[in-house]
Parts: sequence; structure tokens; C-alpha cells
Amino acid sequence: MIFGDMRHVSDKAVVKNSGGLGETISVIVQALLLALVIRTLLFQPFNIPSGSMRPTLLEGDYLFVSKFSYGYSKYSIPFAPDLFSGRIWSGEPKRGDIAVFRKPNDTSLDFIKRVIGLPGDKVQMRGGVLYINDMAVPREKVGQIDNPDVTEVNRPVDVYRETLPNGITYDTLDLTPNGLGDDTREFIVPAGNYFMMGDNRDNSSDSRFDVGYVPLENFVGRANLIFFSIADKASPLEIWRWPSDVRFGRLLHSVNGAPNSVQNN
Repeated sequence: MIFGDMRHVSDKAVVKNSGGLGETISVIVQALLLALVIRTLLFQPFNIPSGSMRPTLLEGDYLFVSKFSYGYSKYSIPFAPDLFSGRIWSGEPKRGDIAVFRKPNDTSLDFIKRVIGLPGDKVQMRGGVLYINDMAVPREKVGQIDNPDVTEVNRPVDVYRETLPNGITYDTLDLTPNGLGDDTREFIVPAGNYFMMGDNRDNSSDSRFDVGYVPLENFVGRANLIFFSIADKASPLEIWRWPSDVRFGRLLHSVNGAPNSVQNN
């Protein structure tokens, strides 16, 4: 009797595990749906194509961007441009956040910059120094980067560490003394908008120029984690280049905590 029951249970198990192609397709569909939910509502991968956020982010960095940090808008939920306006479950970007947003005058483009000015702030560059509400943001020279792909001129580039009013610190590059963005008019950030700047101050298209103020609705998410990084414009699919080109020291680092090539004074 016992052996009969055991055989019966075993037969059921065999039948259950013999789903074949239908079960395989079901598992694949469920996995794809889960991936879609994660990408739409939780985290979305982005890659860094330019040097505008050097030295914090490098070309070839691949990031996870948190979609839920600022709530959701038509720009943070793919394929849903007309469902609603504004944001739902909105969270406010914080000064110093590195955020992905849609460029206001061309919403087909994703940009990544640092939040510098909040609604109502006065922002200005004077002689290469950042001023927020008429107060100079403290900066100190911390080293140089001797790297030819930072600029077309192969020379050391000065690195400065800035400290925002809320205590957030980060490094910036000063490629060119008296650069175009080193002296600007005073910007007063409108309600519901933010002032964004790249850490590579002389090589960044940002709110000082054609990007302008960025509405809260345009935010896609906050950059959190570098999950992959590869140099020399290599593709992650070129596995044979991994040993020489993958920046292993940057993998699984927070966007503000990844090592860079700054040579300390």
C-alpha cells in the first residue's frame, strides 16, 4: 500500500514536470513581464556616452537609475506619453543628486546632470566659482587628471572639490581657464523647475546653455549604481576586450563613490 502511494505520487510528479514547450514559453513570458515591470517602475539601465559628468561618471559607465525616487511622469514610464500629466507619487530631487531627465526642448533625448539649483534659487557662475543664492560654493583644488581623453589638449586638467550647502561633495573638472561657462548671468530657478550642471564644467551642455531650466515632470530618475564600466568605447558584447578594457574597480559602486584617475596633490 505504501509503495503504491509512492508510485502514484511519483507518476504525478512526472506528469507535472513534463510541461514541455508550453511550460518553457510560460516561464519566458513571466520572466519578460517581470523584467518589464522592473524596468518601467523600479530601475532602468543607462549608459554614459560623453564626458560631461567627468570625473564622477566616465564614458562607458553603465548605470541603474531609480525610477521611483522622484515618482512617475509620462517621461519615466515608457510607451505611456498621454496617460497623465505632472507626476504621481512625486518625490523632490535633492541638491547634489545625479539625475536623468528629458531635455526640455527635445524630449526625445535623455540627459544626465547634477541637481544644482532648486525652485526659487539664484544660481550664477563668477570666475569659475559657483554661487547659489549669492553665496560662493566652497571649492578646493584636490589634484589633476592627466588623461588625453578628458580634452583634446593632452595636458593635466585641474580637479576641484565642491561642497554644496547641504553638505554634498563631488569633484569637478576645470578644462579651460575663463571658459564660456565660467561667467554667466544670474539665473532664478522658476517654481517646479531645477537647474542642472555637468561636473565637467567646460564640456557640458546644461542649464547654463541650451538645456535651460528642467521641469520636475521631465525627470526620469536618480542615478544610483554603476553596474558595468568599459573603456575605449568598447561594447559590453565584445567579451574578448573585457580583460584589458573593463574598469573592474568601478563595478557595483555608487555613482558618487566610484574611483577615478585623479592624481592628488
